[in-house]
Amino acid sequence: MAAPVRVVDIHVVADSTGDTGARVARAVQAQYPDLEVAVVRHPRIQDVRGVDLALEALREAPENAVVFVTLVDTALNARVEAACHELGVPFADLMSPALDAVIARTGLHPARLVQPVGLAADYFERIHAMEFAVANDDGNLTDSLSEADVILVGASRTGKTPLSMYLGYLGYRTANVPLVTGVEPPEDLFQAAPWKIVGLTIDPERLLAIRRRRVSLMGAASRDGGRLGGYADLARIFDELDEVSRIQRRLGCPVLDTTSLALEEAAGRVIELVAARRRAHQTPASSTRHLTEGPDR
Repeated sequence: MAAPVRVVDIHVVADSTGDTGARVARAVQAQYPDLEVAVVRHPRIQDVRGVDLALEALREAPENAVVFVTLVDTALNARVEAACHELGVPFADLMSPALDAVIARTGLHPARLVQPVGLAADYFERIHAMEFAVANDDGNLTDSLSEADVILVGASRTGKTPLSMYLGYLGYRTANVPLVTGVEPPEDLFQAAPWKIVGLTIDPERLLAIRRRRVSLMGAASRDGGRLGGYADLARIFDELDEVSRIQRRLGCPVLDTTSLALEEAAGRVIELVAARRRAHQTPASSTRHLTEGPDR
């Protein structure tokens, strides 16, 4: 019996950037923590010559190779598949099953247009969304909350800033507002469309560890005579999270526990919550940008 392979090269053969295939490759990699995985992109393949150049690289070490393909051109796709069969390389077509499912439902056939290389259609919207997230971070609201697609609310260090920046990268204009014990939230928050608001929370002991590390890195405890002790004190954190929870109930927002969520997973859940609540409130789709991660393949 052959020894198991411990090193895998996932070749992503794509007609655009290869982002879609690379995301799937990273998701697969997460399921094999003991496997050494390298993702090799072959992007912007538009013709037979491009396919053949990718296949040359594949032939250098076919024994360790797996191929993910996101080509919409059926002839080029078939050429890669035939070469994989010849070399004995496992092959996964990431596009055809998805397209076939839509064909089965609608009876309509895809245009099979290659996403143009260069600026995606939503490029500038994403840039604006990232700028919006930076400008409206941590309660420093330079824009009206009516302009936001998503509003995150929670205690300090519950992940509001990285999550808002990532949502901005995905194209969602995101504001985040800290909820602080003893400080009334801004009135604009209660006037904002309720479906936009998502609360964040975190396990108190996890929050304690994060805050203690932050205080240590800042060297703040030694300089302020201990005044920051409440910021990193477990009993006070419990009280703070209870107060934050009361405010979140006043806002009527769903609350997402970020304790064990990866950033991408948390972002996906926020998007799902906002979309579902928007539909429930029967807000016209035209009243907000409804962006996705984009069509790059």
